[in-house]
Amino acid sequence: MTDLAVASGAFLDLTFLGLEALPGPGEERFARELLRSPGGGAITATGAARLGLDSALAVPLGSDEAGGFLRAALEAEGVRLVAPHRGRTATTVVLPLDGERAMVTYEPGVAARAEDLDALAPRAVVGPLGLAAEPPAGAALYVSCGDSEARAHAGRLPDLSAARALLVNAAEARLLTGARTAEEALRRLAGVAPSTVVTLGPGGAIALIEGREVTAEGVDGGPVIDTTGAGDLFTAAYVWADLHGAAPGARVRWATLYAALSVTTPTGTAGAVTEARLIEEGTRRGLPRHPVPAGHTSSSPSPMEG
Repeated sequence: MTDLAVASGAFLDLTFLGLEALPGPGEERFARELLRSPGGGAITATGAARLGLDSALAVPLGSDEAGGFLRAALEAEGVRLVAPHRGRTATTVVLPLDGERAMVTYEPGVAARAEDLDALAPRAVVGPLGLAAEPPAGAALYVSCGDSEARAHAGRLPDLSAARALLVNAAEARLLTGARTAEEALRRLAGVAPSTVVTLGPGGAIALIEGREVTAEGVDGGPVIDTTGAGDLFTAAYVWADLHGAAPGARVRWATLYAALSVTTPTGTAGAVTEARLIEEGTRRGLPRHPVPAGHTSSSPSPMEG
């Protein structure tokens, strides 16, 4: 059985490093380096695999050269894939600058197929808001969304009662609810999902999980180079901790640490550290330890305790 199937769209990320400024109309800027890497849901799937989960990308990749590049990269990580579609692969240009990044995306609108999710038989699924209307049978559903999806649902929140958790960043939470602050947005979102987590970037995260208020302080993982994929990796680590039976506060703290460690390296997938590294860092920082389920093959030096 698959531990986690990612039903969020995957992208080829083209990251331009070393920009002094973003180009304005009619301007040209030169980057120091250009990197290609898996993006979007492929980052979540990669992070989950490096954390020891049996991970699959349930969204079809394109049959073009970009799709071939992503397929090879993900298979090398042990991520299982579904049959490709005949079209082009979604692509994002990423422009990191001053601890943030701007992005331009081409998205052909390919979604996960129900038959692929059924065949994967996952314990957990990460997917977009729309997946909550027809959640995969027998799987815990973790819902996330990007900026464009948050704008599309602004002011008309979907019913997320079938989801185990909604995970969004502060900007997405404010877009969805019209709230002025992340805290206000969290309170409003608590009415549509059993558990809601709002990430605050370097400020950590706040959450209402099964009626319990949770706060995780920000973590200084090192100099910020590229924040791309931090939210995707937060989600991967949150699911990892939840599937391992971690308490609500521990889930959020482990996920916050995983995201913080990722931003010190260019590209989202390069920032996804292994389970051993995460546990080492968490132990050093005093994070709560939690049990590894029977039959789980951990890359950590010793099991985590409750």
